[in-house]
Amino acid sequence: MTTDYIAEMLERIPDKLLTLDAWHRARGGRMVSFAGYQMPVQYEGVMAEHLWTRENAGLFDVSHMGQVLLTGEDPDGALETVVPGEIAKLPVNRMRYSLLLGEDGGVLDDLMITRRERDLYLVVNGACKYDDLAYMRETFPDEVVITLLDERALFALQGPKAGEALASLIPDVASLYFMQAGAFTLDDMSLWISRSGYTGEDGFEISVDCDHAAALADRLCAIDSVKPIGLGARDSLRLEAGLPLYGHDLDEDTSPIEGDLGFAISKRRRAEGGFAGAERVLGELTGGAPRKRVGLAVEGRQPVREGAELFAGDRLVGKVTSGGFAPSLGAPIAMGMVTAAHAAIGTALEAEVRGKRIAVTVAAMPFVPHRYHRPTAA
Repeated sequence: MTTDYIAEMLERIPDKLLTLDAWHRARGGRMVSFAGYQMPVQYEGVMAEHLWTRENAGLFDVSHMGQVLLTGEDPDGALETVVPGEIAKLPVNRMRYSLLLGEDGGVLDDLMITRRERDLYLVVNGACKYDDLAYMRETFPDEVVITLLDERALFALQGPKAGEALASLIPDVASLYFMQAGAFTLDDMSLWISRSGYTGEDGFEISVDCDHAAALADRLCAIDSVKPIGLGARDSLRLEAGLPLYGHDLDEDTSPIEGDLGFAISKRRRAEGGFAGAERVLGELTGGAPRKRVGLAVEGRQPVREGAELFAGDRLVGKVTSGGFAPSLGAPIAMGMVTAAHAAIGTALEAEVRGKRIAVTVAAMPFVPHRYHRPTAA
């Protein structure tokens, strides 16, 4: 059986439908193929939905993402063989951003890890979830049980009014700070809620049984400050927040240091190593990586998109990995991967778009400040 034949067969596999597929369509959601699912890309327009979320609260259906439980014997130890974060001392109901690494130190996925009373709860990217499961099943001892929670939906409620909105239904969520989580109930719904997200705003991710997903979405969208928001605005919000998107700004060839994610390597892991690709990752941590993910301020109004090549004079020094118009800033912005010699903030480069050179400058990220809900200093 040829590779081309297999690829053709895979292309014929229809997208999966979200539990709320009809719910989205009934509200005017324009559905597109993404990560093997039909996903709502927008309702009233990306610009309006983006600005609404920056000022109010947007409800995103991210049920395509993988919710995974690790149980059994020493899931902490198993997970630490493939991520560079400190998992063993992660307190109950606390979460950590980390990276699933291959043997060569390339990033196979980025993920959120939460310690619960009886398990580790992982949220992984939708496009990678089956590959992640296969990799973990191949790598972990048989005593570690890996369970994909296909029967649960996942929402992200994001924006400065998200806390007030969710607390109007579940007052106890007000006690959560950024990167904290817990079990809550609303009517007869059992919810797992974390104060997290990927827009740079305060907000929550809410896991709910699929049977209750529509009821929960209806309850949330009945609040004046909450609207359903599509994938288009989710992408522009995370770009403004300087957050990498797996498959675009990160891939299996990119190390955590190249991805500018050195913060995800915990202190003990830096000293002890012991994770996949540690030799490369720790070597780059001390000696520097050959290239680096950077932010790019774009001159003029024309956006530069993913794939545009970046030049320093006549020398090709990198490419754009994400790019678009930033509604909050009224200007185009981008992220790119460039050689280390051209990664300093303020470095002047050019992006080539359809044969035309556009001036760009390496810029600090995030482009829009994060507004996470953190404890205030005493």
